[in-house]
Amino acid sequence: MKAIKESNFNFPGQTAVYNGKVRDVYSINNDHLVIVASDRISAFDYILPKAIPFKGQVLNQLAAKFLKATEDIVQNWLIDTPDPSVAVGHKCEPFKVEMVIRGYLAGHAAREYKAGRRVLCGVEMPDGLKENDRFESPIITPATKAEEGHDEDISREEIIGQGIVSEEDYILLEKYTRELFQRGTEIAAERGLILVDTKYEFGKKNGEIYLIDEIHTPDSSRYFYADGYESRQAKGEKQKQLSKEFVREWLIANNFQGLEGQTIPDMPDDFVETVSQRYIELYEQITGETFVKADVKDIENRINQNVTEFLSHL
Repeated sequence: MKAIKESNFNFPGQTAVYNGKVRDVYSINNDHLVIVASDRISAFDYILPKAIPFKGQVLNQLAAKFLKATEDIVQNWLIDTPDPSVAVGHKCEPFKVEMVIRGYLAGHAAREYKAGRRVLCGVEMPDGLKENDRFESPIITPATKAEEGHDEDISREEIIGQGIVSEEDYILLEKYTRELFQRGTEIAAERGLILVDTKYEFGKKNGEIYLIDEIHTPDSSRYFYADGYESRQAKGEKQKQLSKEFVREWLIANNFQGLEGQTIPDMPDDFVETVSQRYIELYEQITGETFVKADVKDIENRINQNVTEFLSHL
């Protein structure tokens, strides 16, 4: 099955290109961005060796739906999606922080908690919680946005104190983060899901704040199934979830956590197929729509034609 492992386009007006862990970002006339959602998958800040068929399409289409569903809260960068795996939008100057918000003690927060730490990014976590318990109210635990390597936990006070974000802007980022998470929680609940935690990225253009990047996708968010959540918690069982966490768990079971001296394990084809199916499952679960696989016979040509045509009218 064909997948987009990497892209190397030369679109009209192209001035620069940046290859992220998953997305390839093309600057157009220094004013717009063409973002190709590849099928690469990353975990522990490493790109894994095999691409996941249709993953980029899932991320691109989900993000577009959620950006549209939240544009009344804060304006966002997206203009349109001219191809199933491509988004085009406004080029903004990103804030160098990720706004991570957690409604439950899961993932990184749970690992920190298990290690005995009760303060995360300057936020106190109460004693007596067990993994996947709900916080009394969601907590914001920001991370620095690293150009390379690992993102690092950072507190609100450090962000403002170091001048990474002004206090005036940071207050707005917190406000938008809480409102976006509430909207995402409500949408998830309608589909029988719990939005556990997620991250948002913001930028500025012409002095105005924009929501940028993807939101509420399985790469940026963790979802539990609501049905059976309480009983699983009561029994101390693992939660049934839709997120990338199962990929991290598979890597951990195969002795890889991105630590020095560790080698990324080879992903067998059946596991790659399982990951692809899980991404499609999340799309269908969260949208209530059947996922329509794009034609992948000649992905590069498809993208090039669709984007070039769109840019000619931008």
